[in-house]
Amino acid sequence: MTSRAAVLALLVCVIALSLAYPLREYIAQRAQIAQLKEERERTREAVAELAERYEELRDPAYIEREARSRLHYQYPGEQAYIILGGTPEEETAEETGPVDPWFVELWDSVVEADRPRD
Repeated sequence: MTSRAAVLALLVCVIALSLAYPLREYIAQRAQIAQLKEERERTREAVAELAERYEELRDPAYIEREARSRLHYQYPGEQAYIILGGTPEEETAEETGPVDPWFVELWDSVVEADRPRD
């Protein structure tokens, strides 16, 4: 290898090394810009949802519906009935649930995993 080739190879290595750090920073900044754009979009969506919620809350009919359904408010002279206990669908859902506590099921799964398969 001649001295010219060695100098040329050294020069190419120096240029490559001097460009590596700025290129890495450029790629990192582009990734950060993309992340910030996604965050800005999420923030805009949240602002739009909050504005929609604000408009709902300014509507007296919506407030009345919510007060009647959630807080069980009523006008004077109206009678409200509250049924205690679940609906039949909820009662059957509870019956089909697991009978053993969670830690018993966990231990059973550990014991079953320890058994060799046939």
